[in-house]
Amino acid sequence: MNRFQVSTLALTAALVPTAFAAAQAPALPAGWTNAALAGATYVILDPRIEGNPGLLNAEQQAGILKAMRTDSAGAISRHYPNAKFVTDPATPGAVKVSPVLVTPGALVPWAKLSARLDLQLADGSPVSLNESFGLLTLWQQGPQAANYAYDRIAQRLP
Repeated sequence: MNRFQVSTLALTAALVPTAFAAAQAPALPAGWTNAALAGATYVILDPRIEGNPGLLNAEQQAGILKAMRTDSAGAISRHYPNAKFVTDPATPGAVKVSPVLVTPGALVPWAKLSARLDLQLADGSPVSLNESFGLLTLWQQGPQAANYAYDRIAQRLP
């Protein structure tokens, strides 16, 4: 290795940590801590289906929306056993949670759908947690599919 190659290697090694630090995600809101969220009060807002809801009939949509509401609250309470839940979105300091399901364009074996929790922290800061699932994976979960999906997402809470 000649002197030029050694200098280039040394310069690259010196710059990589700086470039990596600059490429990292922006800082999360101050309320995004285990201490702030573990004992917080939560309100589950109306869940919604995005994407291609035409893949589901009205009865299926109603059942899925109901499961999304209860199973997202259940996932949060399993992650934070001291969490409190209220129904009034105007409750001061409550973390507002919107469960979202994004359906694929078509029901094909390789399609994926996404489950998401959109949170508005007590200070008004928004945070979204999203995870994609293969249709086969959720089909294998049967009636526990929403529980499975939101438990996976809740694992990413601080």
